[in-house]
Amino acid sequence: MLLTQTDLDDNKLILNLSLARMTFLTLEEKKKFANNIDNYSKLALLSIEDIEKETGRAFKRKTGWNGAENLRCAQNAARRCMAMKIAIVAYDDPEYPEILRQISDPPFLLFCRGNVGLLKERSVSVVGTRTASAAGTKAATSFGYDACMDGVCVVSGLANGIDGYAHRGAINAYFDAQEKGMELSKLGRTIAVLPSAIDEIVPGGHKKMAEQILQTGGCLISEYEPGMGIANWHFVGRNRIIAGLSPATVVIEAPAGSGALITADFASDYNRDVLFHEAAFGEMAEKIAAVVAGDLEKRFSTGEVSKYKLENRPEKFIKNGAPVIKDYKDYCKAMTEMPGLRSAKIIQQKLFED
Repeated sequence: MLLTQTDLDDNKLILNLSLARMTFLTLEEKKKFANNIDNYSKLALLSIEDIEKETGRAFKRKTGWNGAENLRCAQNAARRCMAMKIAIVAYDDPEYPEILRQISDPPFLLFCRGNVGLLKERSVSVVGTRTASAAGTKAATSFGYDACMDGVCVVSGLANGIDGYAHRGAINAYFDAQEKGMELSKLGRTIAVLPSAIDEIVPGGHKKMAEQILQTGGCLISEYEPGMGIANWHFVGRNRIIAGLSPATVVIEAPAGSGALITADFASDYNRDVLFHEAAFGEMAEKIAAVVAGDLEKRFSTGEVSKYKLENRPEKFIKNGAPVIKDYKDYCKAMTEMPGLRSAKIIQQKLFED
């Protein structure tokens, strides 16, 4: 909901903002506190020992819990949200997307700029590497364009490379439809999930794109309040939301160790469909993948990267049944086919070639 002056004193709102800032709590623990504490002032008075007693587990003292300061920051966040017209959607709000609520660790709060209603529309998540080939960027743009023209929202992470091109395709679809006098209400839009606070665009070079997403009726979302600093683990947290917002995740292009494959792992864990675009196996993509794999192997030998990162490759997903598609139209067809059919054919072809 968009905030008004009256909301700044709303007990539930400030309590939720206070709990959302307590990143050392699990979702279930935040929900428990929300149900058991009837006033945000009571939460602010709790010591870390009180919180440990309530949750039944010990916390590292480095959490630096300060109830009064946490409350002050929550109230400040509410004021900034009102000033910037940022909507706040809590886990138990009717506006919260049910598909996201079903994942194992959904955000307690979502901060949204733009069309919040998109979070409940048909969608597909589109992800990929930052170091994409020309074929990959073309495929991402085309897929985003065709999906939106079909009334499906495109979810991605606003990152450089494939993510940005998927958003660009969706933006282009809007402007083309507008120019042609098409019914805009039937178009899909694009949703950008930020790893940063809702009032900060990361990467900075995509600020104009973020503005165009809002201009074309899209949405920017984050689980982090305005003004909150960014941490490395926020990027993985962002990936789980991208995977959680759609019934399917399409990987356009991603070499070993790519963050896009972490998103694909999340989607698999959520029992969502994972598909790969054929651009991921194109000649230039294979060359990029070979260079990346060689670098990862060297870094793995020196203990700089994990075995998971080294072995997390598109081939793993294909062996597990992920289909390979040509374009958006082929994606729609693949979603109606028997699971594993396409991947089995690819594996057989690879064995024959070997």
